[in-house]
Amino acid sequence: MKLLAIETSTEFCSVALLSNNGIIAKELQAGQQHSEMLLDMIQELLSTANSNLRQMDGIAFGAGPGSFTGLRIACGVAQGLAYAANLPIVGINTLEALAQKTAAPFAVVALDARMGEIYHAAYQKISDSHWKIISSPMLCSPENAPLLPGNEWVACGSGFDVYHQKLSTFYCDTIQQIHRGFHPHAAEIAQLARYQFGEEIRWHPADASPVYIRNKVALTERERKV
Repeated sequence: MKLLAIETSTEFCSVALLSNNGIIAKELQAGQQHSEMLLDMIQELLSTANSNLRQMDGIAFGAGPGSFTGLRIACGVAQGLAYAANLPIVGINTLEALAQKTAAPFAVVALDARMGEIYHAAYQKISDSHWKIISSPMLCSPENAPLLPGNEWVACGSGFDVYHQKLSTFYCDTIQQIHRGFHPHAAEIAQLARYQFGEEIRWHPADASPVYIRNKVALTERERKV
């Protein structure tokens, strides 16, 4: 199986190609230049692997949550490439991709959602590329993060970087380790997509869409004052 994966939900832009020989990946800190960099990165990756788009079995993208603009870029580029090469597509939750990055049996993840909030989820590892949802992806303040059963959790994500004191105190009896500096990456998107494609979970490009969770990007002037 050959899969192309795209991830642009944060300030980083990454692409990965998964095949029977393993994964090769490329990542750059893009800031707000994802749209200018992404297609060139994909072409460079395919050239490195001596492959082309029509040799892929499918395309995966980081569906969110994350940056609204970044999610739309990943989804739109994945749809365009999938249409061009007549390929199926799958969107992977970026919080689950963070869990995959920990390689831990139990992972609690949080992305900084700005506006004093985090995107939060918790997972239990079932197999190398399959996770069971213990706490569903949600938007909440660090103070209102859900409690978790047991005390074997490993944590990561920019939410734990930005709100480290609050979340480490809140989960002091629950978390064994907090990984700093973790962000979603196309390599983990590809790994999770391999499981989805193996289970015949795939979409027509027209059915792909981002997972925003939050339905507004900024506070009103009145809300900011409050």
